[in-house]
Amino acid sequence: MAHKLGMTHEKDLMKRILIIGSGGAGKSTLAIKLAKNLSLPLVHLDCLFWKPGWVQRDKGEFRETLETVLEQPTWIIDGNFGSTMARRFEYADTIIFLNLPTLTCLYGIFSRYFQYRKQSRPDMTEGNNERIDLEFFLYVLFYNRQRRPLILSRLNKIGSDKKTIILRSRKEIKAFLASSLIAKG
Repeated sequence: MAHKLGMTHEKDLMKRILIIGSGGAGKSTLAIKLAKNLSLPLVHLDCLFWKPGWVQRDKGEFRETLETVLEQPTWIIDGNFGSTMARRFEYADTIIFLNLPTLTCLYGIFSRYFQYRKQSRPDMTEGNNERIDLEFFLYVLFYNRQRRPLILSRLNKIGSDKKTIILRSRKEIKAFLASSLIAKG
């Protein structure tokens, strides 16, 4: 686990948490568990962006809705959407990057597909049954080569007023969730 800030008072900083990473990395799963453990409201970007039937929301409407969420005092947001990432970085006090290997993420998207293939996931707009198309498969396949360097560069430029956490494996994610700083209770 890589941390930009020390371990003291981390829980106090975690009021606006952004979770990013490749498809299949486990962003939504982590977000759901953190929201429960920290009693923070949860927003899945996929739900804000996709209307039923996999229809994209108007980009202006999407940004306006996201801006309303960002202005709230507490939240957890999971998702990438590069066009709004810089804005979300501004508001977040904690950024968690799931920097998992490509094969782990590919396994994640196929596992998720078989689990939800004829239904909508809990983190997706109702009416959008799980699917894997060629575009999404290629996005995940090339994420670490094409997008990871940009994200790491952005994370390296973040000021000391924000906490960054980089988790590199399912084991690190599990340890992070089990840590006494965020464990429920």
